[in-house]
Amino acid sequence: MDISCQDIIGDIEDLISLDDPSPAERYLNKKDVTVRTKRVKVRANRPKETSTVEKPLLDSVIPETQHIYMKTWGCAHNTSDTEYMAGQLAQYGYNLTSDKDSADLWVLNSCTVKNPSEDTFRNEIEAAHQAGKHVVVAGCVPQAAPRSDYLKGLSVVGVQQIDRVAEVVEETLKGHSVRLLQAKKVDGRKVAGPKLALPKVRKNPLIEVIPINSGCLNACTYCKTKFARADLVSYPVQEIVDRAQQVFQDGVCEIWLTSEDTGTYGRDIGSSLPELLWQLVEVIPEGCMMRLGMTNPPYILEHLDEMAKILSHPRVYSFLHIPVQSGSDAILGEMRREYCVKDFERMVDFLRAQVPGITIATDIICGFPGETEADFDDTLALCEKYQFPSLFINQFFPRPGTPAAKMTKVPANEVKTRTKRLTDLFHSYEPYKKYEAGTKQTVLVTEISHDRKHFVGHNKFYEQILLPMHNNLLGKQVEVEITGCTKFSMFGKVIQGEQEWKNCSKRSTADGTTVSSLVAGAEESKYRSIFAYFFISCSLAIVCKYIFMFLDF
Repeated sequence: MDISCQDIIGDIEDLISLDDPSPAERYLNKKDVTVRTKRVKVRANRPKETSTVEKPLLDSVIPETQHIYMKTWGCAHNTSDTEYMAGQLAQYGYNLTSDKDSADLWVLNSCTVKNPSEDTFRNEIEAAHQAGKHVVVAGCVPQAAPRSDYLKGLSVVGVQQIDRVAEVVEETLKGHSVRLLQAKKVDGRKVAGPKLALPKVRKNPLIEVIPINSGCLNACTYCKTKFARADLVSYPVQEIVDRAQQVFQDGVCEIWLTSEDTGTYGRDIGSSLPELLWQLVEVIPEGCMMRLGMTNPPYILEHLDEMAKILSHPRVYSFLHIPVQSGSDAILGEMRREYCVKDFERMVDFLRAQVPGITIATDIICGFPGETEADFDDTLALCEKYQFPSLFINQFFPRPGTPAAKMTKVPANEVKTRTKRLTDLFHSYEPYKKYEAGTKQTVLVTEISHDRKHFVGHNKFYEQILLPMHNNLLGKQVEVEITGCTKFSMFGKVIQGEQEWKNCSKRSTADGTTVSSLVAGAEESKYRSIFAYFFISCSLAIVCKYIFMFLDF
């Protein structure tokens, strides 16, 4: 794993700008002053001298003439929020574009988990200013810290106000600043967020990300997300089930459940995660799949028996993401994680015994304040014991306002060393070696690989299998034969004729269209927008012509 400069330096404030005058230059005209070597710290948000392009201000917004660029950082919940905002904007008449240069306004949806994420978010805002683009910010950063200097004067859509993004965009294009940060309430009672039935523009038309609750019950000392998402608020079971039924009719063939902690679902409304999951299983069509989101250990322990049964269901991926963060009880205590290593081990051992082949992913934070060599050795031992196929390795980042930010840091070079040791351990084993060449697998194909050379399918255990790009393979459940593997995926070939593929995505929507026609509809919408723009331009030209004729007269 490549370690970037940001990984080595814990905070941007530790950097010294190359533009700073050297001590010799500073005291060149002061011969009586002795120059002494001194490390200079530079403030993180020092204003820069940059040229900016003037933003055009509109008196009114004509539908289908403005283009909106959207960018997202962070978790699946943020991805779902962006898809909902895209749906609102498209319904209102805005054109969505992936070309930021041609866009009139940028919607930037942020993540507050790590310093680098917030740094790139801040840099993107600066780039928008320099390019003369209007900006609307959303997500956890402005919700948690709305008074940040670099957010002054910007329009903000709070995490619970994403259903009002169209009106915020319209006012921002007119030069106004709008901030909607309040919690959403119905009949005086706080709700998890906007209605799930709102329209969406999905990043992947075959996958629906469904938020099942917002906020969490933890109080981890390193986490700033709770500043934005607050305490647990769950969506009603029936609303989630209705959404699942709706999206399967739309042509989706895979749903992901997401939240800050799926294991806490229902505790505020007298329900539970297993109760929700059993009702969802009933509405998942044959061949389609459901993937569970991240759950923290304390809230899944009491449901282990039921969770094992659900994860064994043929229409549920045998996959669970359970972040352990450290293999040391002492560090878990400093993190306020509310479980011990033995709890985590009992959970993993039980699920592996009851759900053979299950994939359990986990997270580790390297270099948490107070972590000793012995603490880190315990973490290494835990990862060596279980050899997790998915291991998310993170260096500790002190987030402003959290208790951990005030704790004594582990030296940066030591954090880097520990990160490398854990990374080396992770790369020392290959989890997919358990499958010999020729092994048969049933996979659901829903994605295209980053290099655009393969289709991506997942087997029952949500293990990734790369397949040749046959026509019409997306949205199909097929039988494949494993031909090889790498550290992170397997290669396979389809061993069925096309007539034997199980079609999981061509289900009619409410108005009788299919996924294919939805794609065609998007193209049609683009041409309608071009025509509308041309028509309006011609109309304005004719009006101007007659005005000038009248003035000449």
